[in-house]
Amino acid sequence: MLAITDFSKQHVALGVAGPGSAQDNSDQALLRAIADGDRRAMQVLYRRHHVRVYRFVLRITNDTSLAEDLVSEVFFGVWRHAGAFEGKSQVSTWILAIARHKALSALKRRPDEQPSDEMADPADNAETMVHHRDRGAVIQKCLARVKT
Repeated sequence: MLAITDFSKQHVALGVAGPGSAQDNSDQALLRAIADGDRRAMQVLYRRHHVRVYRFVLRITNDTSLAEDLVSEVFFGVWRHAGAFEGKSQVSTWILAIARHKALSALKRRPDEQPSDEMADPADNAETMVHHRDRGAVIQKCLARVKT
């Protein structure tokens, strides 16, 4: 199986084009080559876009470890689905759409933070919890009166 580390650890001199249509066309050619199983094309595409994908995913997740994992997943997705690219957008837009989908899916799978045991008093019963809730309501009413 193709490992993402193969992409980042290769010491191959790459001619990375600047922004604009020349790179877009080159990226499309790379995707066609990737669809045919060309690992070198995958290395070039990875080197060209992995930093941007990482930063994009990091902004969504705010978790460096998760972002690193998702970059790997994104480029595995690119490898597996390169033949599905229809050319209706720039390749970078397509890659970022994959990254966004994977990042949002990862956030949905993440369990909500549970309150620590220190916050919950195991001695609290239903009556105590109702008392705390009622007291909170009274405090809210008092604060509302102070504001007016």
